[in-house]
Amino acid sequence: MATQVKNPFTWVEIYVDDMSRAQKFYETLLQIKLNQLPVPEGLSEMQMLSFPWAENEMGISGALVKMENMSPGAGGTLVYFACEDCLVEEARAEAAGGKVLQAKMSIGEYGFCSILLDTEGNSIGLHSMN
Repeated sequence: MATQVKNPFTWVEIYVDDMSRAQKFYETLLQIKLNQLPVPEGLSEMQMLSFPWAENEMGISGALVKMENMSPGAGGTLVYFACEDCLVEEARAEAAGGKVLQAKMSIGEYGFCSILLDTEGNSIGLHSMN
């Protein structure tokens, strides 16, 4: 019996030190509005802001999370955000307080990507087919 293949990711958390600074960066970079999420019981010091998502649509969502014992930083997991043309978001990075680590580059038949540094020290990616 063959196993059905599924996309393995379901949720992403980007850890931050300064929630308002990170919120401003991602809302400016991606031109979106982040939404407050309820804090799980027993984690009163935790803060979560959700990226937008649509039920039953392709892709996944996630949140910015400020939480004790979870720190941001480069060199860990790299999250890629889907874009029409990653050059557009890349152009907003520095004005939003981030930095371009790798300018838009071709990845062949898989499109293009850029690598940025957010305001919290996390490396993030942008991906587009254009």
